[in-house]
Amino acid sequence: MSEQYDCEECKESLYGRKFILREDKPHCITCYERLFSNSCDMCKELIGCTGTDLTYMDRHWHHGCFLCTTCSRSLVDRPFSARDEQLMCIECFSSEFSSKCHECLKTIMPGTKKLENKGRSWHESCFTCHQCQQPIGTQSFLQKDDNNYCMCCYEKNFALQCIHCTKPITSGGVTYRDQPWHKVCFVCTGCKEPLSGQRFTSRDDVTYCLSCFCNLFSKKCVSCSTPISGAGGSKYVSFEERQWHNDCFNCQKCSVSLIGRGFATARDDVYCPDCSKDV
Repeated sequence: MSEQYDCEECKESLYGRKFILREDKPHCITCYERLFSNSCDMCKELIGCTGTDLTYMDRHWHHGCFLCTTCSRSLVDRPFSARDEQLMCIECFSSEFSSKCHECLKTIMPGTKKLENKGRSWHESCFTCHQCQQPIGTQSFLQKDDNNYCMCCYEKNFALQCIHCTKPITSGGVTYRDQPWHKVCFVCTGCKEPLSGQRFTSRDDVTYCLSCFCNLFSKKCVSCSTPISGAGGSKYVSFEERQWHNDCFNCQKCSVSLIGRGFATARDDVYCPDCSKDV
């Protein structure tokens, strides 16, 4: 007599019937599907043993239910994407969510190279110079009147020319007496240090930093021999074509300040009235 062979779940005989083993235990098709088959995410029906179970992110579909939620085309063997748990073919996803090219207004498909600037996007082939129509790519460019220009075309058409080197000023320019300069060209004639951002002056239309100007042209203090610049409201004393800083105008002997009081001179020195009696 043959050994009895029954379904593990319903105990019905499996002789002459299809069955599936799970952990070495036989199950009839009906019990197996009820216990272990997945439900289709779209139609909610069980995905039978003879059907194809398509899986994505722990969700399951029948072969015929795996469709784009927008155009209903099959996603089997096609690239797709998901947003808010909705599956979409690449074409529908791109049309609804991908960037649009600012130049041709067409969708920039996922996986293709795009260029972005100030919240706008372009196909690589559409991102061209408004003047010469050559692709800009990753090169430097400038914008004017909402149009993009390669550096060469921008400089030819719009850039100011530096009065010193005659080359175009594309950024960081300085204007002095209505003339444009590069910052690196606008320097002190004496020490060649940049004058942008610091105080300076000029003589005979030549620019100098205050330090060079004082060293070259300012009068020297009789006492300390350093220039008297007068910058920032500095005060000084002048007497018989000689000058002193206010802080330097002191009695040669007792060092008392002579500002606002009488004094006497002896050769190149100045004295207070009391000390002058001993000179």
